[in-house]
Amino acid sequence: MANPPRPRGFIGRRLYQLMHAPKPVFRAVFANVSIATLLTCAYLLYDLQVERALRSGADLGSVIGGSDLRTEAAALLVLGTVIFGSLLTYVIVPQPRAGRSGSERSGWSALLGFFASLPVAYIALVIESQLLKPLFVQL
Repeated sequence: MANPPRPRGFIGRRLYQLMHAPKPVFRAVFANVSIATLLTCAYLLYDLQVERALRSGADLGSVIGGSDLRTEAAALLVLGTVIFGSLLTYVIVPQPRAGRSGSERSGWSALLGFFASLPVAYIALVIESQLLKPLFVQL
């Protein structure tokens, strides 16, 4: 007689959940990560431009916007991730119907994208400010 499988521990259950995420959740997170990646690259370029102008003592008039607008640019990164991530999630995450003959779009798909976009946007800002910016400022 075969032994019954042992129940998974806490870490084992979390790894199983990570590896077997539902498709709508995976699509929502993927959509938001792709949008946040594009916006973070643009923000990193602007941040480096301002940082180099400040370190060299040059006038900020040569920088896009004419002054240090990094706070506003970070807010635009979060807002853009929320808006475009929610919109993209609405487009690529249809809700299944009861008959399984098709799918429909609803506000719940966009809401899923909204809830996925907030942590993704802030994690992108942390990665930019704590990892990428110090790496590229030294170059």
